[in-house]
Amino acid sequence: MAAENFFNLTDTSQGIARQLGEGLSTRVFPGEQAMLSLVTIEPNAQGRTHSHPEEQWGVLLEGEGVRSQGGEEVPVTAGDFWRTPGGMPHSFRAGPSGAKVLDVFAPPREEYRKAGSGFGTTEA
Repeated sequence: MAAENFFNLTDTSQGIARQLGEGLSTRVFPGEQAMLSLVTIEPNAQGRTHSHPEEQWGVLLEGEGVRSQGGEEVPVTAGDFWRTPGGMPHSFRAGPSGAKVLDVFAPPREEYRKAGSGFGTTEA
């Protein structure tokens, strides 16, 4: 096994850094068939509603917030996870303590294979 295939969620030197929006940053870990994105959301920050063709799964690791998708707003707390089909408009708003979300994309999102800013998607 090669060391380049092992990572740690708390090591901020790892992954591809992206600034998604004000108060939202991520570190991206691309693979061949799937991609992980560890998103840190500052207290009460909110991402803009957007969509992309890739399927997305999210796991709320820390904090609380509201997941909006498909016209629904669902309060979530640490341990909750969700599936977002490709093409479905979605966003996330963190609660007063902020949030940390682990997103899984399949297939990988090409625009996330390099450092940059923004969601790199179509606004919904």
